[in-house]
Amino acid sequence: MARSDRQAAVADIVESFNDAAGAVLTDYRGLTVKQLQELRRSLGENANYAVVKNTLAKIAANQVGISGFDDLLAGPTAIAFIQGDVVEAAKGLRDFAKANPALIIKGGVLDGQPLDAAEVAKLADLESREVLMGKLAGAMLASLSQAVYLLNAPIAQAARLAGALQAKAEQDPSILAGGASQEASTGPAAAEEAPAPADESADAEVPADEAAAPAEASEGEATEA
Repeated sequence: MARSDRQAAVADIVESFNDAAGAVLTDYRGLTVKQLQELRRSLGENANYAVVKNTLAKIAANQVGISGFDDLLAGPTAIAFIQGDVVEAAKGLRDFAKANPALIIKGGVLDGQPLDAAEVAKLADLESREVLMGKLAGAMLASLSQAVYLLNAPIAQAARLAGALQAKAEQDPSILAGGASQEASTGPAAAEEAPAPADESADAEVPADEAAAPAEASEGEATEA
């Protein structure tokens, strides 16, 4: 390979490392061209699966600051540069390796830190970003519902108190019209202080002399006539 081609190839690998959220190194020895195509399709937009030369990959890894990577770069190597969900890509590689044992996961890198094959397997066992986001959203909604309930609880209690007061007032309007004073005025003490009713028979009696005076006046008037 010409020097310029070598430099260009290293630059491509460096760019792939920089653009990727993570990378998984595999040994693809024994896979057919058709199987490699199927693997690329199964990864979809989550990863770009590329066959690399070990010497060039070592140079590129050193340039981007990835250490402890050299031991993984032995034998035929293809790297899945992950641009999408790292967990989903790891799941895809694991599932493909189960169906096609010729694919061997050697390790990888995540956030600049090297991973061995066991750590990649643990990564594949995690829940996907969508599932975690769904659970997080559910937890936030539950917390929000609890917060709304706590904020509305005093208002609900006040509403229940107002409803009870209204029902009581409908049964006894005096509650809203100063019922306590009215009860005092109509109580037993008020009945004792009230003046006794006037004696209608006393008003009907007329003194005898006052009653006779008009009679005498009428007799005089008859004589004069």
